[in-house]
Amino acid sequence: MRSLWNGAIGFGLVNIPVKLFSAVQNSHLDLDMLDSKDHSRIKFQRINEQTRKEVPFDKIVKGFLLNDRYVILDDQDFEDAAPEKTKMIALENFVDINEINPIYYETSYFAQPEKQGKKAYALLLKALVKSKKAGVARFVLRNTENLCVIHPLNDILVITKIRFAEEIRSGEELKIPSTETITKKELEVGLALIEQYTSEFDIKGFKDEYSKELLKIIKAKAKGKRATVRKLKPVEQATDDLYSQLLQSLEGKKGA
Repeated sequence: MRSLWNGAIGFGLVNIPVKLFSAVQNSHLDLDMLDSKDHSRIKFQRINEQTRKEVPFDKIVKGFLLNDRYVILDDQDFEDAAPEKTKMIALENFVDINEINPIYYETSYFAQPEKQGKKAYALLLKALVKSKKAGVARFVLRNTENLCVIHPLNDILVITKIRFAEEIRSGEELKIPSTETITKKELEVGLALIEQYTSEFDIKGFKDEYSKELLKIIKAKAKGKRATVRKLKPVEQATDDLYSQLLQSLEGKKGA
């Protein structure tokens, strides 16, 4: 594992030097884009839209379009925007993590303490476990300010980036049916169905079946064969009546 960020967690007047490592990885298969003629790999180039010539990476700058012209930014501009947060994960308050809606979550990083921060790291970890709280903090990663929660997982402090409120779109334009159309008996059967399907959450019980089946196809094609893949058939609804469908689902679950 390679560290992505070095800095410190600010816990009151205590600074905990840490390194961040990516805590997640993609389970999807890494597929390359190829030319269908000779299977040569397709490469992307950074092209100047005016000259149509490739631009070297060290000649590329960042700009913001303001009043029909670009304002060019450099590294110092990004640092000046958050001078005190550049190398600090600044804890602002503590919350019940269940109060944070999953729509806000982005990606997670493992925090590993430096030698001089091990005791303070252990204290924060133990305090979060004991209090059942998570810390809300800000930090700068790749010239961008991020909001995050600091929470324990398997005796590790995890930094999970979350979105700001303004990054969540309004759903006002969506046409959502009114819940007032649901009858009492439909709700009762719906709740009973939820109760039947309720269990302890175990992430190990959920596998990336699509990638598994795709890899099976790839290995078979490499041997000049065609893999046999099970196909899910859509369930035929015997009736359009919601209450009847709920009852059928309930009986089907009982018999499973």
